[in-house]
Amino acid sequence: MSEEMNENVTPFLLEELMNGDMKTFRDIFFELHTYEQGEFYLSLTTEERQQLYRYLSPKELADLFDGIEEEQEDVEQLLKEMDSGYAADMLAYMFTDNAVDTLNQLDKKDVAMYLSIMDPESAKEIKNLLHYEDDTAGSIMTTEYVAIAADQTIKSAMSYLKEAAVDAEIIYYIFVVDENGYLVGVISLRDLIVNDDQSLIRDVMSERVISVKVGDDQEDVANTMRDYDFLAVPVTDYKNRMLGIVTVDDIIDVIDEEATSDYSGLAGVDVDEVAENPLHAATKRLPWLITLLFLGMSTATLIGHYEALVSEASILAVFISLITGTAGNAGTQSLAVAVRRLAVQEDDRSFLRLIMSELITGLITGLVTGITIMLIVGIWKHNFMLGFVIGMAMLCAITVANLAGSLIPMLMDKLGFDPAVASGPFITTLSDLTSVLIYFSIASMFMGYFIG
Repeated sequence: MSEEMNENVTPFLLEELMNGDMKTFRDIFFELHTYEQGEFYLSLTTEERQQLYRYLSPKELADLFDGIEEEQEDVEQLLKEMDSGYAADMLAYMFTDNAVDTLNQLDKKDVAMYLSIMDPESAKEIKNLLHYEDDTAGSIMTTEYVAIAADQTIKSAMSYLKEAAVDAEIIYYIFVVDENGYLVGVISLRDLIVNDDQSLIRDVMSERVISVKVGDDQEDVANTMRDYDFLAVPVTDYKNRMLGIVTVDDIIDVIDEEATSDYSGLAGVDVDEVAENPLHAATKRLPWLITLLFLGMSTATLIGHYEALVSEASILAVFISLITGTAGNAGTQSLAVAVRRLAVQEDDRSFLRLIMSELITGLITGLVTGITIMLIVGIWKHNFMLGFVIGMAMLCAITVANLAGSLIPMLMDKLGFDPAVASGPFITTLSDLTSVLIYFSIASMFMGYFIG
């Protein structure tokens, strides 16, 4: 809800709600966009929402619920505030895919309870979608779409569309199926409008239909819709029988979810924990931090191994954090590009060519950075041999970190793991370990040249 809407309408609506003026409340409430209705609803206290339930029918509340995005704990609380019969009716009136998303956040016993109360037809539709695996086309599709026959006239199709549009989630695309339910074509609402009423659907429909399979990953579905600029895409079984559609509003949620997942992986933390209590948030962060602590101990142990070298040339200690930090930054950059490349899957180069590309990129960035730091150290310390050692260590450390940032997510993807799990903190800590090893190995080789 906009700030102006919140300041001007919300207090007045709340006053009418609690004063018992149902007619005035409903008149104003239904002038709002469903998003604004949802924002108002979520801003209420439990007592205020109880009054709202008396003013709105389950179907009216369903329209509101179709547009809100809430966490599991909030959805459970909101549904438990309602009478169970009222809640079941509300779920039945929601678009099937949204009802499934809501029910997937509840305990199985609560899901069974709501399904047993609602009307059998709605319960059957919801059950048909509940069994699909999470994050697949089947789990996000809706069964509220318009399907017509190829041998219909446009006039009869338009007549049917007027009746079916009431319950359909989207009517811009009308799908054509045969008598066995197989997808054979698609026609747009525009085509129905501009063509002659007596024309047959088969003569104006497009037979080349882009569809997705029910078991396809939701990210692949999102990529398909992005590539073709679709508002909806049909979902079929593996025999091309029409099962449902995925609409653009669900894909926006998928894109947001996938982006959050990737960012969480890169950060090594759940970025959705902003509303959690400190203890719960700490519990989620600790496993990664403890794991990285032990990996960091390896770096500390390695530095301890070169204690004699540092004692002999204490100037080396000054540049440890510079080399490890720069290499870690390079590795994180490479990791971000690699995860993005895997997400969009638009790079058709071979694995070997990708490695060579990252190697060359690492060498170029490492060489420029190495020469820069060599000149800075040489002028600063009046010792260009020391500068050469620092520059060479920087070149090698950045190259290795760049390769690690690219190869690790690619290897994880090949092994079937989420590449985003190769998080930024992990790559940074790993780069610290390799950078220290490279740095002191090179320093020990040229020890006699830069100290005296």
